[in-house]
Amino acid sequence: MVNRSAEFASLLCSRLCHDLLSPIGALNNGIELLADETDPEMRERCMELLAESARTSANKLKFFRLAFGAAGGFAEQVDSREALTALEGLHGAGGKVKLGWMVEAPTLPKVALKVLLNLALIAGDALVRGGQLDIGAEGGEIVIRAEGPRLILDTEIRNALLGETDPDMISPRAAAGWLVHLMVSDHGGSVQLSQPEEGVLMIGANLPGV
Repeated sequence: MVNRSAEFASLLCSRLCHDLLSPIGALNNGIELLADETDPEMRERCMELLAESARTSANKLKFFRLAFGAAGGFAEQVDSREALTALEGLHGAGGKVKLGWMVEAPTLPKVALKVLLNLALIAGDALVRGGQLDIGAEGGEIVIRAEGPRLILDTEIRNALLGETDPDMISPRAAAGWLVHLMVSDHGGSVQLSQPEEGVLMIGANLPGV
């Protein structure tokens, strides 16, 4: 009998490893180049690339700690600025995705923060060529709006968000969607999303009583 909790944990780990592979691989390559490079200008450039890769890796880890992990060290109410900082780190200053933050509450329940971050992750990934990602939350209502020249929301991720999939068939790329579905369902809520038509995608989630 398959332990579904363990299987789902492995899916989240696979997603995390996939996203960290590129910046950590760049770190490894940079260190190898630095070891053989003697030209001062090239060594300086290598150091810049190493610093950038290290910063990207750290930012991704901070994001996934809040989005996927138990968020140890935080109380049940989390400073909403933690979510904003995590998203800013994920997309980076001057990145292709611009953030619009419309969360006025100083704190968010931990479950609401995790739902918000995972929905923002999904919507941000759907902005293949970049664009605007607006994030709002009030009470138990969370709304994400993505707008860009090319929007792609994989059918598997859509079905996972809506709970319209076989849990045994979920892949790592749909893990965030299934996590949202589980958290929202456990709190008696639901997820709504539009078709990504005319370059706009809307995703909403409600968490009654949160």
